[in-house]
Amino acid sequence: MERFNNITEEDLNECRMLADKCREEAAKRLVGQTQVVDGILTALVAGGHVLLEGVPGLAKTLAVRTFAELSGLDFKRIQFTPDLLPADLTGTLIYEQTGGKFSVRKGPVFTNVVFADEINRAPAKVQSALLEAMAEHQVTIGETSYRLPEPFFVLATQNPIEQEGTYNLPEAELDRFLMKIVVPYPTPKEEAEIVKTCGYADQIKVNQVFSERSLNKCRSLLDKIVCDDKIVEYIVSIVNVTRPIEKSYAELKSPVSFTKAGDDITKYITYGASPRAGIALLQCAKVNALFQGRSFVLPEDIKAVALNVLRHRLILSYEASASGVTADDIIAKILDFMPLP
Repeated sequence: MERFNNITEEDLNECRMLADKCREEAAKRLVGQTQVVDGILTALVAGGHVLLEGVPGLAKTLAVRTFAELSGLDFKRIQFTPDLLPADLTGTLIYEQTGGKFSVRKGPVFTNVVFADEINRAPAKVQSALLEAMAEHQVTIGETSYRLPEPFFVLATQNPIEQEGTYNLPEAELDRFLMKIVVPYPTPKEEAEIVKTCGYADQIKVNQVFSERSLNKCRSLLDKIVCDDKIVEYIVSIVNVTRPIEKSYAELKSPVSFTKAGDDITKYITYGASPRAGIALLQCAKVNALFQGRSFVLPEDIKAVALNVLRHRLILSYEASASGVTADDIIAKILDFMPLP
């Protein structure tokens, strides 16, 4: 049996077939959502969380429910509202009169897949409680911390157009999302197929694809995916150029007229991506390579995941807002002029 860096060809084929099967099953319900399914699947294997953003009616909730069924993991939905309390999320202490002591009642966050619907409608205290769960995989009830079940995966949604009654997610929490996936409008052809379902798509049965064993196997293979030092330098250069005051490393590594292009971009950025963004790029690129049946990372893998990984990690300037420049525009331009390794 042929081996690549201690990964057998059979292992690579198994992971690729799992990804293909997920896409096939999801397509029974979701029309034109391939990028969303790929992004969620990538984040699950990479061990990160996902923020889905799109206007109402684009099947964000259906996509999350479908994925929960495909994964076979325990799933709970939390509807975030302005009056939600941290205890509604994490749990609370209940005083038992018969025993004269407090007992712990765990909240809905104690599950494998948490569907945080309309996350930006919850106040800061609730968002802080969720941040601890996302970052540490634990929650604090009273004076005791409790570990969350593994795997623990947060799928959150938000609508970009609602302002009244919403709370902007803090940068620290946004940075904890491995990916931010923007759900696009369907094409006319796709929309015609959606209309034909008459809103009954959620009643279509999908089969479980993943199991705890297969998920753990895919995750264990990530450490064996090879990434050349030049690919790592390529990742660092992409992340570094998003920082207006730190362009020296990117300038050093890029032989092209980088200063002019960099100045054109960084004037639209107030704060760039942190080193966590580079780690996320590498992990997601490894998953992309794994799903392609490869045991090594190529620049194409970096480009395939860059938008989802970086778009929520850039804080844009007023000039960007006034000029109608988006984070996606900036990332696309960086990928265009950054020389390939």
